[in-house]
Amino acid sequence: MKTIQPKDLSTQELQVLLQGAVAPRPIAFVSSISEGGDVNLSPFSFFNLFSANPPILVFSPTRRIRDKSNKHTLENVLEVPEVVIHVVGYDLVEQMSLASTEYAKGVNEFVKAGLTAVPSNLVAPSRVKEAPVAFECKVLQVVPLGDQGGAGNLVICEVLQIHLEERILDDSGAISPLKLDPVARLGGNWYTKITDDSLFQIPKPLTKLGIGVDQIPKEIRFSPILTGNNLGRLANVEQLPGSEEVALFAAREDLEDIRRRFQLDAESWTDHLHRWAKEELEAGNVDLAWKILLQKI
Repeated sequence: MKTIQPKDLSTQELQVLLQGAVAPRPIAFVSSISEGGDVNLSPFSFFNLFSANPPILVFSPTRRIRDKSNKHTLENVLEVPEVVIHVVGYDLVEQMSLASTEYAKGVNEFVKAGLTAVPSNLVAPSRVKEAPVAFECKVLQVVPLGDQGGAGNLVICEVLQIHLEERILDDSGAISPLKLDPVARLGGNWYTKITDDSLFQIPKPLTKLGIGVDQIPKEIRFSPILTGNNLGRLANVEQLPGSEEVALFAAREDLEDIRRRFQLDAESWTDHLHRWAKEELEAGNVDLAWKILLQKI
C-alpha cells in the first residue's frame, strides 16, 4: 500500500487525490444574493446533511487555489445569510456544470445556465424551478478553515422550508432514489448517477444486537470463499438457527444427495456448502445460509 504525507503534495495534487478518494459526493446547487442584489447560482460537492433536529445542511466554498480569493457564494452569504440549496437530478447536470463557470460578479448564472428563477417564500435568494428538491435555508454560521488557496469555509445552514416535486415520491410518500435520479461528484470530470442495478439494501442493525464476526465459527469465519461482506451479513443475526432447525434442514433430499456425493471428500463438501451459502446470502436469505453452513458431512 502506498503511503502519502499531505505536506509532500502541492495543494492541487492533494485536492485531486482527496476528491478522487472521497467519492461519490452529493452536490449542493446553491443560490445566493448580495446586499446589492447580485444573484449567484453555483454547485458545491463539499456538501452533506449533518442534523435532523434542527435540520442542518453544510456546504463548503473553498478559496481558489490560484490566488486565494473567495467565491461569490461565500461573499454573498456573509452579506445576506440566506441560501437555497437544490438537489441536482440527472436532467440538470449539464446546466449545473455550466453554472460552475467563473463568471464575473454580477453575472446571473440562472440566465447563463438557462434555468428558471422562482421567488422563495422565506428567504431572499430565488430557487431553481427545475430542481426536484429545494431547501430554503438561513445561514447560522460560516466557519473559515484557513486563509490559503484550497481552504474551505463551512457554511452551516438551517432548513426553513422544503420544496419537493411530487413526481419523485413513491406510493408511501417517501423519496424514490430512482425517481429523484440524483447525480454525485467523483474526481476530475467524473460524475455518477443511480441506476436500477446499482441499488441494493442492507438491513440496519438498529433494533437487534448482532452476534458479531468474532462469534462466527472459525471454519466459517476463515472461509476462502466467503467475503467480508458475507461475514458481515452472517454476523448481523441475534442468534444462530437452533439444532432442531439445522437437523430438519439436514433431512432435505437434495442435501442428502450432496452429502452422499462428497462423503469421502470433506474439503469439497465444505467448498460446495460455502459457495451455496454465499449465493443465498447475496440473495438476502441469511437464515437459509446459516442452515447450510452449519451442516456436517
